[in-house]
Amino acid sequence: MVQTCHGRLLIVTGLSGSGKSTVLKALEDLGYLAIDNLPVDLLPKFLALRKESGGFIRLAVGMDAREPELAGQFEDRFREARDLGYELGLLFIDAAEEALVKRFSETRRPHHLAPYGDLVAGIRAEREHLQPLRAAADEVIDTSSLKAGALRELVMDRFRQEGASRSMSVEVLSFGFKNGLPPEADLMVDVRFLPNPFYHDELRALDGRDRAVSDFVMGAPETEGFLRRFLETLTYLLPLYQKEGKSYLTIAVGCTGGHHRSVAVAEALKAALSRVFDGPLTLRHRDIA
Repeated sequence: MVQTCHGRLLIVTGLSGSGKSTVLKALEDLGYLAIDNLPVDLLPKFLALRKESGGFIRLAVGMDAREPELAGQFEDRFREARDLGYELGLLFIDAAEEALVKRFSETRRPHHLAPYGDLVAGIRAEREHLQPLRAAADEVIDTSSLKAGALRELVMDRFRQEGASRSMSVEVLSFGFKNGLPPEADLMVDVRFLPNPFYHDELRALDGRDRAVSDFVMGAPETEGFLRRFLETLTYLLPLYQKEGKSYLTIAVGCTGGHHRSVAVAEALKAALSRVFDGPLTLRHRDIA
């Protein structure tokens, strides 16, 4: 009988200072449930509990030499994980001794195997302790010449297809400058250059959701030119934000009061984005009330 696969389990291990925390954070942004420093003997118990809850899950678990029993127990515990129906991978994060010494010197953090003693001796002892895991690893990433940002990008590219990659959520937000800038905005555009319905008596009491105001604003030739160019810019930028691993993006559209022009443009922008962006897309009018 074919056993059901209950989840993808990626064990992230390696040397202290090599970048394991950066790797775990990147995996978390890809949709993995990330847990750091789980004792190896608790791994099967934790997976059994997750199995009972049902559903497919992707886990990234950080383990390293802070767990003294890791090297001696990992083969048996990993076998138990596979027996529970989890697809298991082992990722080892490594770095040259010189790079590790430099990083510890810059951060002034003590090495857990040499808190008050010889840093180089501690690094070498840890490398020897973890050698069986490195030999068993499905993949080794050497971070000696990688900055944190480059390491994150490498992991995002490598595991994007394997992770339950969360789509970036985009919110289109209308607001009025007289009520203050929205602090949550990532991109902000000022549409006070457009014709203002406020100066037309029959439109003043309405807002940008009303057909008459929308027709007035969207019917202006400068609105069409602006919206077309801004949408081209967003079509270029959104995949880049997603590649960087951004989870939320707020596009703020502002006019004077946040009732007419910004609302109409935000409504039109959201409708246009829905045709080119397949992730979660929401619309909020901050200042209509």
